[in-house]
Formats: sequence, structure tokens, C-alpha cells
Amino acid sequence: MRFSIYQDSLQGGRANNEDRTTYCYSRDALLMAVADGMGGHHYGEIAAQIAIQTLADSFQHEAQPLIGDPFRFLQKAMSNAHHAILDYATLHHLKDSPRTTCVACLVQDNVAYWAHAGDSRLFLMRDGKVITQTRDHSRVRLLIEEGLITEIQAAHHPDRNKIYSCLGSPTPPEIEFSRKTPLEHGDILLLCSDGLWGVTSGEQMAISLHGTNLLEAVPTLMKQAEIKGGPHGDNLSVVAVHWEQSYVEEATSSISTQTMTQGEVTTRLEEFGRNPAYKSDLTEDEIEKAIEEIRNAIDKYNPKK
Repeated sequence: MRFSIYQDSLQGGRANNEDRTTYCYSRDALLMAVADGMGGHHYGEIAAQIAIQTLADSFQHEAQPLIGDPFRFLQKAMSNAHHAILDYATLHHLKDSPRTTCVACLVQDNVAYWAHAGDSRLFLMRDGKVITQTRDHSRVRLLIEEGLITEIQAAHHPDRNKIYSCLGSPTPPEIEFSRKTPLEHGDILLLCSDGLWGVTSGEQMAISLHGTNLLEAVPTLMKQAEIKGGPHGDNLSVVAVHWEQSYVEEATSSISTQTMTQGEVTTRLEEFGRNPAYKSDLTEDEIEKAIEEIRNAIDKYNPKK
């Protein structure tokens, strides 16, 4: 595999950042995920952390170096994350469990597989156009599909943040899966929370990223979106990959997995409370306790080798 990849998360106008992102890759497989947490008193960010950490742990456990059944992997990892969040809520005697949206994508053998719950989105971009994207599990999306409102009206609809599927809800999540989608050289896969797509359309992003250096263009896109969001704008997060199927000129920003061993996995995952970009008023003791509890919740569903 050969690709360039970039991930980032900005606080926007919120008091803290409840989004989380990750990417992992073995010699022959790549996993990306974005989660947007919902819930007060830092529980939303814990739900998002559990989601992306469960996915990353599952990938590290199963990528040998390929994932045997990509769709089953996504379904099992996201379901395990859902149950781990519920376990965390039970442990803390929470009246309402913390919740998170989640979108995850696995690429191997030059084919992409993705799954999502909620309104965090995936866009597949080719030649400056959006080829396909995920369908939000939101009340507003249902209104659009029924022809009751337009896309323009949806941007300002009072129910635009109401979703009907997520991880951590008392009811099982509706996890929606893509088809097997072959990738072409130059394709861009972009996963993001609604803080980004809510102020910058997929079409605008596709045009902005076409023919650019992803590691330079995506940060600019994020900063512009944060400004558009204004003083009350949402958290905004992204993982974007430029797929390089065939040989291209050597570039320091590209990742090549050719020299990786069969069992080797590389993961980019921020530990809870350890990234200064994620503002938190938790004490060091509270952060350490949360890290331990997150780890315990996940380990129940991801047994070690």
C-alpha cells in the first residue's frame, strides 16, 4: 500500500473537544475512524474515546496483516464499542448513557469498506468530485428524503443535530455498511464530524483538495471551517487519505507499507486527556482514573492475544 494521510481535530467554539480520531495500518490494511461524542461532564468524549480505541485495538489484534472479513470486523468492533460504553455508564450509575457517532473505513487489496452510525460522514472524492458519501442517521436527513425540506433548509433546521442511531444508546445502533468499493490512484477518502461538513459541503471540500498536497490543504480547510463556524461553532475533526495505487514520485509525506513485517501494526491514537489540543478541566488524578476505566471497559471485548 502507498498513501498520504492526515488527521486533525479542532475545538471550534465549544468549551471542550468531544471528537476523537484514529488511524492504524499494517503492511496490507489501513483503518481510519472518527467519533463525535455526546454527553455532559466529559462523558461524550469518553464515549468517543472508547469507540475509536476499541476499533484501534481490534485492528491491532486482527490485522495479520489482512483483516479476514472487513464488514464483520467493522460490525463487531463498533458493536463492542457500543457495549463497552453501556458498561461504563452502568459502572458510574449514569441515568443516561454517554453516546457517540462513529464512522470507520477499512482499506485492503485496494478496496474500501466502511460503516457508520449517526451523522459523522465519509466522502469518497475522485477528480475533484464527490463519488459517494454516507447517509446521515438524522431526523433532518429523513425530512430531506421525504421531500419535506431542501438541503439548504436543512442547514438551519432546528432538528439538524437530532440523530436516531449512535453508539451508547439504550437501543442497539443502526450500523450502516457500504458496498465493496474499489479505489483508483488519486482517490481521496475523507472522514469527518459534522463540525466540518456542516459548514463546508463535500463538493466544496472535493474542489479544495483536488490536485493538492493533502498535508497542506486539509489544515487550511479545517482552519477555514473553524472560522466559518464562528464563536459558537462545533468541534470539527477529520481523517483524510490520498490513495496512491501505482508508483508516484517519492514524497516525504507518503507512507509505504512495503517494508513492514507481517505482524507489524502502526497506530496513531491520542490517549485520553494527553493531547493539549483537547481542552479539559479534569485533574491529573481524574484523567488517570478515566484512562484506567476506559481501558477496563474495552478489554472486556478485546481480549489480548
